[in-house]
Amino acid sequence: MNRLVSRIVIAGSQQAIWQELTKQDEPQAAVFNAWLHAQALEPGRTVQMRTASGDKVIVVGEVVEFDPPHRFAHTFRFTQYDDPPCLVTYELKPVPGGVEVSLIVDNLPVGTRTGKSMQSGSNSILNTLKEVVETGRPKLATRLMYAIFGRMEFALPKRCDAANWPLDQSKEETQ
Repeated sequence: MNRLVSRIVIAGSQQAIWQELTKQDEPQAAVFNAWLHAQALEPGRTVQMRTASGDKVIVVGEVVEFDPPHRFAHTFRFTQYDDPPCLVTYELKPVPGGVEVSLIVDNLPVGTRTGKSMQSGSNSILNTLKEVVETGRPKLATRLMYAIFGRMEFALPKRCDAANWPLDQSKEETQ
């Protein structure tokens, strides 16, 4: 599998969904409660997903496309693995009953830890996004899982330390 496509229809506004996927001022409940950090949300600029404390960088990438509130694409690489980067794209399209949200992963590195994580995580992200937009928060089980993640941050490898991943790094360093 080189491409993974997941879709869901959310009964909410396109703007509310877009805000949840691109906010930088609080954790993204749909994306495992990680914080989005970016030089700027514009093509060519570096993005990161960090833990709640900001001490660990989980994902690095570069914005490829940013077309509010329709499409957001960025490269994606877990800092704890040596797997090649893939391309993550969120597409939002109004449909009867709400907004269809597609999460597309291109160049998925098959057979890698990244590939396995993305296959299991994409539906979880979309289902949690639906919960957050439609009810205001994730289910209790998800909130408990996030609380455990927060307590276990220390277990992430040293290579994930934020000091190793400056936000202003060059494109070559994120790939």
